[in-house]
Amino acid sequence: MKYNELQVNKNTRPTRAGRGISAGKGKTAGRGTKGQKARTGHRKMPAGFMGGQRAIMQAIPKLKGFKSLHAKAQVVYTDRLNDLSGKVDNFTLADKGLIKNPYASVKVITRGDLTAKINLETQFASKTAIAAIKNAGGDFKKVAIPQRIAAKAE
Repeated sequence: MKYNELQVNKNTRPTRAGRGISAGKGKTAGRGTKGQKARTGHRKMPAGFMGGQRAIMQAIPKLKGFKSLHAKAQVVYTDRLNDLSGKVDNFTLADKGLIKNPYASVKVITRGDLTAKINLETQFASKTAIAAIKNAGGDFKKVAIPQRIAAKAE
């Protein structure tokens, strides 16, 4: 047997609190003196309990408002559609730089005058925007958000 191959095991037993003064953890048994945490059953207090005053969850400030899980629609104004003609959909708007992502929902809102005759195919449009498109001789059709085509695994 070599010195570096010795199997060393721990010989000390776990401390038994509250078993007399000679045991080293007698009298208050490491709980301090008095108070709610010194008594039995103190582990059954709810999380955030602060000794009878208001709980920590009630004391900390909350964030105002709420955060919606739905993505906001990209907005396009009617006066920006004057340089377009024919069928206008999400991909046409993305090519012209009016929206960033063709795979997100688009809403057309009235601003300025619309003179171009277009057939608009987007997800949303305000009532006044639809009226402006029809007054210019165009048409509006509500369509679903285009889906990405998944790449085929070979």
